[in-house]
Amino acid sequence: MLPKRRKMGRKVTVAVATLNQWALDFEGNMSRIMESIVEARELGATYRTGPELEVCGYSCEDHFHESDTYLHSWEVLLEILMSPHCQNMLIDVGMPVQHRNVAYNCRVVFHNKRILLVRPKMANCDDGNYRETRWFTAWVKERQTEEYYLPRMIANATGQHTVPIGDAAIATRDTCLGYEICEELWNPRSTHIDMSLSGVEIMVNSSGSYMELRKAYITTDLIRNASYKAGGAYLFSNLRGCDGQRVYFNGCSAVALNGQIIARGKQFALEDVEVTTATIDLEDIRSYRVALRSRCSVAAATPTYPRVNVDFELSHPSDLSIPQSAPTEWIKHSPEEEIALGPACWLWDYLRRSGQGGFFLPLSGGVDSSSTAIIVHSMCRQVVKSIMLGDVQVLHDIRKILADPDFTPDNPAALCNRLLVTCYMGSENSSKETRQRATTLASQIGSYHLEINIDGAVSALLTIFNLVTGMKPQFKAQGGCPRQNLALQNIQARTRMVLSYLFAQLMLWVRNRPGGLLVLGSANVDEALRGYMTKYDCSSADVNPIGGISKADLKRFLLFAKDKFKLPVVSEIVTAPPTAELEPLHEGALAQTDEEDMGMTYAELSEFGRLRKQAYCGPYSMFCKLLSMWKDTCSSPQVVADKVKHFFRCYAINRHKMTVLTPAYHAESYSPDDNRFDHRPFLYRANWSWQFKCIDEELERCQSSSTGAPSSGGDDKNKRYDVGSGGRSGSGGSPKSTGGGTEKGSLPLFFSDGALGGMSSGGSAHQLTNISLGYGQIDLKLPKSHSSGGYSKMHSSVMGKIKDRTGVPV
Repeated sequence: MLPKRRKMGRKVTVAVATLNQWALDFEGNMSRIMESIVEARELGATYRTGPELEVCGYSCEDHFHESDTYLHSWEVLLEILMSPHCQNMLIDVGMPVQHRNVAYNCRVVFHNKRILLVRPKMANCDDGNYRETRWFTAWVKERQTEEYYLPRMIANATGQHTVPIGDAAIATRDTCLGYEICEELWNPRSTHIDMSLSGVEIMVNSSGSYMELRKAYITTDLIRNASYKAGGAYLFSNLRGCDGQRVYFNGCSAVALNGQIIARGKQFALEDVEVTTATIDLEDIRSYRVALRSRCSVAAATPTYPRVNVDFELSHPSDLSIPQSAPTEWIKHSPEEEIALGPACWLWDYLRRSGQGGFFLPLSGGVDSSSTAIIVHSMCRQVVKSIMLGDVQVLHDIRKILADPDFTPDNPAALCNRLLVTCYMGSENSSKETRQRATTLASQIGSYHLEINIDGAVSALLTIFNLVTGMKPQFKAQGGCPRQNLALQNIQARTRMVLSYLFAQLMLWVRNRPGGLLVLGSANVDEALRGYMTKYDCSSADVNPIGGISKADLKRFLLFAKDKFKLPVVSEIVTAPPTAELEPLHEGALAQTDEEDMGMTYAELSEFGRLRKQAYCGPYSMFCKLLSMWKDTCSSPQVVADKVKHFFRCYAINRHKMTVLTPAYHAESYSPDDNRFDHRPFLYRANWSWQFKCIDEELERCQSSSTGAPSSGGDDKNKRYDVGSGGRSGSGGSPKSTGGGTEKGSLPLFFSDGALGGMSSGGSAHQLTNISLGYGQIDLKLPKSHSSGGYSKMHSSVMGKIKDRTGVPV
């Protein structure tokens, strides 16, 4: 009788780890990697993979130029390699590796204390916030490996002196695994196609993919489609959290099989380690592929991949009773949920890693500061939820933050009272409505709330100015010029910033706790793009959780939070007109609104932002696109042209503010963040003379085609000219032509003494552009090439001029 034959197993349990790593935190990173390996083993996995550059952290940036980063990465790998928890399991980790004096972003694959393969990344990413080619070089030798000489400490421990490095696959006794790293999945020539045609059955991707609103589905679709088109299993492992930069890594680690998601991790969570496992039947892969006849024809002619053989089976011979993972439906978060969860998790990581004791927020009762306050409240809810679910790390962190070793939070509002100090910084220009909304919201979320009046501080600063100059500036409503009006607004805003940092440093002292508070900013992405903020006002803070979110999305988030978190005052906040409350009230009512100040609506501003960044439009291209997009909302092409010119002028002269923009949570793909995401000059020729001339020429063609008459080369009703640097066609409150006559040219902004009847050079631009000089005999027309096509309010040249919070030179 023949002996029973030992059957090869069919089912493989694999694990993808989601880790919240921290750049250069080698000890903490190693601890989290080891925790994921132990958990994967306990869940029955025989293979574990993790995120990109998990050993050192993804955001080391220029530290990748330092030899220490490579040395410490190898030291961490050695600790992991020699751990008894890693035996009889196939494992790979992500780390930087130098080979022949070239730095690569790599996966290092090992089994039973022996390194099998160093697999370098073959397509680096330089899009968006990524700058990988600054530090790493892509491996370009397809299907080739070389000998990598291991560091001495590794060689002494393993007995190996060289290992393969390059584009190869791992062949076990029962299957074959191949690797992609992050960008290779997004690349048009993804390597998983060739690997699958060469017989690789399990494709593995370690990633460092960050969150953007409404984008989580993209990764899921990519891995689903990769496994659908090529057949096989696709393992995707991603980072999650803030590892020291403006981005929040997106989680969503997943396993796909033959076009269906069979396991998926969370997108947002406070837990540092999440292990997602799936059990797959290798025969399902083989049956699926064999049935794709066109694929088989191509596979038969495909060059083979180098394979590194390992005497190990991922499957178990007695696996018939092991349940196979079934397809699962992924329910994605709404944008409102993403705003409630993502920035809150980012703030939690920043708070616990900064060593500070909480947050300080100037709370005005408007949409932006209220959104920031509610995001902190959402963070508190997540902390309480995680602790109730037994997360000991979150409990340890909150006790450390509060310097209270016995504290166990069980109520989000009570925790918010200990973590968040809100302060209404009122003035004589503040309304009772905003004060009441701020107080009510603070009560409903539970923050420790203060009310102060800044008039005394502002008055003291103006007294110093008066003592030095003998002059006393006045608001516009009191007869002052625009410069005076704006200076008085800006000094209020900047006083609030100074007071914010004073209170942030001392409030925990007042409350008998050690440490200080992080100052939170609350300027949204649209205001940053437009420059609608005072430089070094309350937009200047330590971090800003809403700096990458549009006003429209914030309003939708607030309405979501009203019901989700039971905050009834939010209805009043959303419906109130946005206002800075920096100018005097008119009979107790608001005399200033944001959209009137900006000269555009927030909806228009979001559209400008998307076209500028996402569609890569300059002034002319934006005008051309908006002609059709706004044909039902704008009365004429002239209106569209005026709006585009006004936006680009304001954007140009305010771009300098982006260089000092508070670090903000990255959430929107049209963010103007100057640090990394949106590299542009901060000193522009603000009249855009050539670009606006092209708009004017296109406008003339539009007008000619609509009237059926040939172009006359210029329309005095639609053009205004300026001495010196050219005029602009009208938007934003410029003097309009009256009585059908041609508008007089404006004069240069500054004059010598005696001009205009003794007016000094301090005269305001507003006054100058409204003076009737009676120079009817002077022809101020400029040659066509010098016409700005520009704007309507003041001189186009802003060099040497004062710029206000809205960007108007005054």
